[in-house]
Amino acid sequence: MVVIRLARGGSKKRPFYSIVVAPKQERRDGRFIERVGFYNPVASGNAESLRVALDRVAHWTGVGAQLSPTVERLVKQAQKAAA
Repeated sequence: MVVIRLARGGSKKRPFYSIVVAPKQERRDGRFIERVGFYNPVASGNAESLRVALDRVAHWTGVGAQLSPTVERLVKQAQKAAA
C-alpha cells in the first residue's frame, strides 16, 4: 500500500516537513517515491508555509494511495487557498 504522509526535516526546534508519497512499510523519513509538497509550520513573514502539487496528489489518490490525517487537512487547506 502507498501512503501520502509527512517526512520531517529541519533542525531541532525548527521543523520542516516534506509531503511525500511512500510505501507504508518504509520509515517516516526513509525512502519515498515522490515529493509532492512541503509544510513549514514555523514560517515567518512573507515565507511560504505550505505548497502542495494538487494535481500529483489527485493522481496518486486516483491510483489507490491513502492520505494521512494530517496531510488530508493540509490538502484541504491548500485547496481553499487555491480557490
